[in-house]
Amino acid sequence: MDPVIELHGIHFAYGKTPVLTGLDLTVNRGEVVAMLGPNGAGKTTLVENVMGSFAPQRGKVRVFGTDPTKASAKFWSKVGLVQQHWTDHPKWSVAHQLEWIKATYDSVNKPTKTVDQVLEDVGLTEKKNARLGKISGGQRRRIDFACATIGRPSLLIMDEPTTGLDPKAKAEIHDLISQTVDEGTTVLMTTHDLSEAEKIASRVVILNSGKIIASGSARELREQLVGQAEITWSEDAENHVHSTDAVESFVATLDLTKITNLTITRPTLEDAYLTLVADEIAQEVSQ
Repeated sequence: MDPVIELHGIHFAYGKTPVLTGLDLTVNRGEVVAMLGPNGAGKTTLVENVMGSFAPQRGKVRVFGTDPTKASAKFWSKVGLVQQHWTDHPKWSVAHQLEWIKATYDSVNKPTKTVDQVLEDVGLTEKKNARLGKISGGQRRRIDFACATIGRPSLLIMDEPTTGLDPKAKAEIHDLISQTVDEGTTVLMTTHDLSEAEKIASRVVILNSGKIIASGSARELREQLVGQAEITWSEDAENHVHSTDAVESFVATLDLTKITNLTITRPTLEDAYLTLVADEIAQEVSQ
């Protein structure tokens, strides 16, 4: 394994309010890790610790083996960030914004994409001279993505990258993430969209009350936390229902020439998430 992000025993609190409570997380090179959790679970605070915006009260954070609170500009040139909200200049043109960000990479001799290249990547070549304050929300998020990837990052960190987007714009962002991963980028992202995590993440991490309560691929979490799929079919004018965690093996025992209306309903990541979080809440209430 080649770790890009390492968090060991992270504790962080706002005043007397604990947010992260002994959290451990490793993200290896090439992974796409999606963090899920209810509001207040600590997702954004975890990102802030990874970015070095905050330092944990206890524990150790390392990104590319370096403490991010002490990192140099050259170190940060390897990291791209898509925040929930950008503070920028609405009267600037799209090209001006991208040239300004590109210049920060040029200052440390970091190879970058050109403004034209990155605009082509996000499908907004025609918006090159548009003002940032005049483009749509979906276009704005694609420009955010262009800003984060113009420096060819080794690590891309995204905090709720598709919040508020319509399905078409969201699908476009998903395609951009997949393209960036294909180019060799490691991704850490937060999201409230379980279908998004299921679609693009190689590993899903679920947080609650400042700690990780589950980690694995979407399929692993579905099987561990929800379990069996439900198979229904009709045969000889009778309806049948069978639950199993070995779908393929069971279907192979059926005579497909004699049955109709065969339906297989597998548990979803949402089923797993709701089951897990409900169990956690129940345990907290009982303590």
